[in-house]
Amino acid sequence: MATEVTDVPAAGETNGVAVEKTVTFTAVKPQLFVESPKVSDAVAFYKSAFGFEEVNRVTHPKRKADQELPLLLSAEIKLGSSSILVSDLSDDSTASGKPVGSGVIICLETEDIEAAINQAVKAGAVADGEISEGEGACCGRVGKVKDPYGVVWAICTPAKKCANVEA
Repeated sequence: MATEVTDVPAAGETNGVAVEKTVTFTAVKPQLFVESPKVSDAVAFYKSAFGFEEVNRVTHPKRKADQELPLLLSAEIKLGSSSILVSDLSDDSTASGKPVGSGVIICLETEDIEAAINQAVKAGAVADGEISEGEGACCGRVGKVKDPYGVVWAICTPAKKCANVEA
């Protein structure tokens, strides 16, 4: 739900008691950093492998003379109601926080894991192990693929479906 902010200035007080302000977040947009200049290829891969739709692209207005392609600050790709930002990882990137290592697994839910893995592999991903029963709240059956940019994608059935099958 929402996060509480309790450090409210005096104007936010009622009868000398601090009024708690509620902060509501409207979306989560993970940001993937891909080695420059492969980010456009990564966006094309995510569209082909997982069916993402590109909804926005922001490029750096200036580029160095030796760069063939403009610096891609971010491409917003969407799957259902979820969005991910894909950005260039380069020395002159203006991104607010660059990761040291991936350390990320993104989970995609589907009813047909086998077909989803086959589609991703056909687009250039590498299957990572066998499909197995998931452990944890996020999924039922799960298979994994590693994309050409080092990101691991868990492809799983929704947890509630798994619970119905076991019952």
